Amino acid sequence: MHPPGADTVLVRHGDVNTKSNTVKRYMEGLLAENLEALLADRSIPGDVERRWNRPLIHTTEEHVEAATAAATDAFGVVSASPTLTTSTEFDRILEALADIARERYEGGTFAIDARRGDKRLPYDSEDLAREGGQAVWDAVAGEFDPEVDLDDPDLTFGVEVREDLAFLYLESVSGRGGLPLGAQEQVIAMVSGGIDSPVAAYEMMKRGCPIVPVYVDLGAYGGIDHEARAMETVRTLSRYAPNFDTEVYRVPGGEIVDLLVREMEQGRMLSLRRFFYRAAETLAERVDAHSIVTGEAVGQKSSQTVQNLGVTSRVTDLPIHRPLLTRDKQEIVAMAREIGTYTDSTIDAGCNRVAPDRVETNARLEPLLAAEPDDLLERAEEAARNAELVEP
Repeated sequence: MHPPGADTVLVRHGDVNTKSNTVKRYMEGLLAENLEALLADRSIPGDVERRWNRPLIHTTEEHVEAATAAATDAFGVVSASPTLTTSTEFDRILEALADIARERYEGGTFAIDARRGDKRLPYDSEDLAREGGQAVWDAVAGEFDPEVDLDDPDLTFGVEVREDLAFLYLESVSGRGGLPLGAQEQVIAMVSGGIDSPVAAYEMMKRGCPIVPVYVDLGAYGGIDHEARAMETVRTLSRYAPNFDTEVYRVPGGEIVDLLVREMEQGRMLSLRRFFYRAAETLAERVDAHSIVTGEAVGQKSSQTVQNLGVTSRVTDLPIHRPLLTRDKQEIVAMAREIGTYTDSTIDAGCNRVAPDRVETNARLEPLLAAEPDDLLERAEEAARNAELVEP
């Protein structure tokens, strides 16, 4: 719900505020670019004003809630509010609160959440809360009996006063948090289309890292549904980053999977992961990515025991980020639902046929190297060089 006449979105960021002024200015610029891209991608009219601490989106009242929703999908934004702007004159703020109350306050309890950002003003937050509450009370007292509840009100009137403008709002919509996309270097994101890998990629995007999605085509062991769900999850992630390239590198892996199934029993899945990581490392050199991100979590699968993670990680010199490392499956599923990748991640696919009957949970590197094909890593590097760039 927005105040009548609201045509501005007040945007709040979080971690950006912990940076030095130089870095903060740079990140606020990135955030503004990302906000502009989200508005354009969703055909929402609006201009982004790059203000210190509080970027603003200027739009129309008709589109102010859509613009707010777009703003809260921008990484780095902790909350946003559709607002009515007024001058910082004390009486004008009180008049605006009364006008909003007459239009939007229809009963129940209320409170004033007032914040003064400029200490040079001749009033403070307590003055705003006290007198603003009185203005709201007087505006509706002839219609019903208002009631104040400072702990859990039915309706909160927000007032934030900056240097030159006052912003009045009725809700603060939670955002994605994190850092603006582009604030960190890009990473290779291994995407299988399962539930975990898109969530892991999202978590790195949230920390400012653009992703380079990489999908390994498992050939007959994957199939069209396996690829389709991977592409759809990347397409969903791209909606959070319309100004970043999220084309997918499709690495041919069918031949190596077939070879591993024929020649290896125990340790097969670990050698396959080593193939994945070496291919990812080779692609990272090609696209100037600095690390690899996967959806692995400790103990979730036999290949993801602590011992096995240690063995598979040693195939690459690049850092492997595992943002879901300590998450329970229920947490990951909940996040997949929240970001919109869950439904497509649960399309049935045939990749389970790769797993052997007898799994390895406590691998040692030397026996694994002895069992796997001698040219496994060379095949991985060649596969990466032959990767196709495809639209998700």
